[in-house]
Amino acid sequence: MTNNKTIRLRERLKALPNNPGVYLFKDNDGKVIYVGKAISLSNRIKSYFGSSENLSAKGCRLVSSINDFEFIITASEQEALVLECTLIKKHRPRYNINLKDDKTYPYLKITTNENWPGIYITRHLKNDGAKYFGPFPSVNSVHKTLSFLRKTFPFRSCTGTINGTKKQPCLNFHIHRCPGPCIGAVGPEEYRETLNQIILFLEGKQETVRRELNRKMEATSRQLQFEKAASLRDQIQAIEEVVARQKTATSLKGEQDVIALAKDNKQAYVEVFFIRGGKITGHSHFIMEGISDEKPEQVLTSFVKQYYSSAPHIPPTILLQYPVYETPILKQWLKKKRGGSVKLLTPQKGGKKQLIKTVEENAVKGLQLARANQRVGQDIIIVGLQELKEKLRLPRIPVRIECYDISCTQGTLPTGSMVVLEKGIPSLSQYRRFRIRSVNHIDDYAMIQEVLRRRFRKDMDKENNYRSVTPDLVLIDGGKGHLNAAFSVLRECGARTIPIASIAKQNEDVFVPDSAEPVDLAKDSSGQRILQRSRDEAHRFAISYHHNLRSRASTASSLDSISGIGPKRRTLLIKKFGSVRAIKETPEQELAEIPGISPLLAHKIKKLL
Repeated sequence: MTNNKTIRLRERLKALPNNPGVYLFKDNDGKVIYVGKAISLSNRIKSYFGSSENLSAKGCRLVSSINDFEFIITASEQEALVLECTLIKKHRPRYNINLKDDKTYPYLKITTNENWPGIYITRHLKNDGAKYFGPFPSVNSVHKTLSFLRKTFPFRSCTGTINGTKKQPCLNFHIHRCPGPCIGAVGPEEYRETLNQIILFLEGKQETVRRELNRKMEATSRQLQFEKAASLRDQIQAIEEVVARQKTATSLKGEQDVIALAKDNKQAYVEVFFIRGGKITGHSHFIMEGISDEKPEQVLTSFVKQYYSSAPHIPPTILLQYPVYETPILKQWLKKKRGGSVKLLTPQKGGKKQLIKTVEENAVKGLQLARANQRVGQDIIIVGLQELKEKLRLPRIPVRIECYDISCTQGTLPTGSMVVLEKGIPSLSQYRRFRIRSVNHIDDYAMIQEVLRRRFRKDMDKENNYRSVTPDLVLIDGGKGHLNAAFSVLRECGARTIPIASIAKQNEDVFVPDSAEPVDLAKDSSGQRILQRSRDEAHRFAISYHHNLRSRASTASSLDSISGIGPKRRTLLIKKFGSVRAIKETPEQELAEIPGISPLLAHKIKKLL
């Protein structure tokens, strides 16, 4: 530390309170590099700046990077734990153990708060009265589950208002994937019963569902409703196949999660088995990063905090491979979240210990597979980048690729995107979005020129640091015309030495300046795949921004067209319900209970929306 910094930190340390709370360490750029909690902020923060003999190698590196700190006082250590989890997810500090991409894991959402509940995939947990199941380890796994549920327990997948008066049902009704509430083919009670069976199934209570379906099948057979009985028989058979695939854990009862991990110097692979009704009903795996020099107990403690801070379901018992730190405070926190006591057990013998070993073996194999995939992926990327250097005649390997795309519908709300790949890997924090300002008609060339002009103008370097970074390759989504338009801007901005190329959607041809013919790049080569990945990511990013803008505009116009709804009431409604769709599906009497919304205005809103 410099003398000035040392003096400043020493003065700040003197003013630290003894209260419980959370502390944030920052580097020279003001970026949060570590978040921690403490019973006494004064004692805990001062411990970092004492003798280095008491610190691990990672702790020494952390302290050498600290330029400043701040703290937040909380009423209790439990509140500090909750805040610590929130801030780690928000800042993802490099010296904390982080649950990789924990915000992006998919869930199944059942809208039990609606009259005709639906089931949807979501990545966002909300306190909206719906039921959530997950997280699932991948989008593929949640799609498989959703597909099974739709085949076994048909439910609606549409988002419109259900009143039973629609004349024609959708295709899903004809292929037996929807019971047809929109045409009145099923009543609310029977539909709710199906949704309750789905919930029981997802909770691991397949035996309960099977018994109930058996009872209904026998009853419908006695009433000579043979077609309905056959449908119930098919449902029972589908459930029996699932039950048969599940591994029995006869020594365990009730609901339990079983957690074990395997780690190396860079990451930990955490495996979670879900025990419901004495059977392993499912499992998920997660990657923890930033674990160098950390003990397995600390890694597992961090996982329990971060995973259960957003998990929609917490079982009464959690079996752990290693004992976690701060057990009393963790148990209090989990009890409050679950609404009932939670046991944290580290089995030493018997069936539970054997199950821990099984989960650990899965974690070890999972880590080995993850390493192998990473090595293969890295090798492919290295080959692909080298190929691009040769085929595109670049002065160096394109470590940093910037790809640009435009999105607009009939010239409205045009947007541009810049995505960045570093060493072939998307760098999400460096993505940028551009709202097109100077072009008010359909002109892709002019729009891409505006985006590049705003990116590469020299007088903008001081405004945004990223503009001073020089890419090794600029990639444009488009053909030869897009490339020429973009290249003219680079010349105009004094950046003509930056290599540029374009990739056209038709035939996936790649073009470079001063050549009429596409580059000789094999369609299935590693280099081609890197360019396609860049282009697809830029396209996705541009479209998502464009859709957001259209959604906002649509929301505003839908409500603004209603007499009596001004900016304040519109904001109030959107804040209360979240979307126009939710407002449309809200009963009139509930709308009328909102301050400022009279029964007459509520009726008008429902009618016009």
